[in-house]
Amino acid sequence: MSTPTEHLPSDSRDHRTGHELDPRPPVPPRGRRAGYAGSLLTSLVMLLLINVWPGWEVVPFLTPRTVLVIGAVNASIIARAIADLVNVVVDQPRPRAFGDIISIGFGLIALVQMWQVFPLDVIGTGWEVVARVLLAIGVVGSVVGIVEAIVRLVTGRFPRM
Repeated sequence: MSTPTEHLPSDSRDHRTGHELDPRPPVPPRGRRAGYAGSLLTSLVMLLLINVWPGWEVVPFLTPRTVLVIGAVNASIIARAIADLVNVVVDQPRPRAFGDIISIGFGLIALVQMWQVFPLDVIGTGWEVVARVLLAIGVVGSVVGIVEAIVRLVTGRFPRM
């Protein structure tokens, strides 16, 4: 007859659940909030640079067709800014996951519109392939990010950083 192995305090399992523990220390709320605030500030600066000064028009590889996607790009940045603002105030896993789903969804819409409109002045060069590959990677990454955020929404856990 075998006896169950007893878990000693030095092992790496949660003694209540039996699940493996993560050896990394948790990120304190103050650190997360600082990250959200930094992301919010970055979003606001991006909106200013794109729409006010110097404006997207000064970027040499963007074509006039950029006006067809700039609304979606702005919506994506605004969605991220709103999610970050909520995270600074609330800092809870489920609202963060919900905000990630929404903001990544807006980003995905912007990427698809950029693929369709392709407002980059690189057609006929090797850079067109590079740009298309990067857009495709962005689309795939967005889908993965949405799925991961849905899992976080269901489980109610912060991701490990």
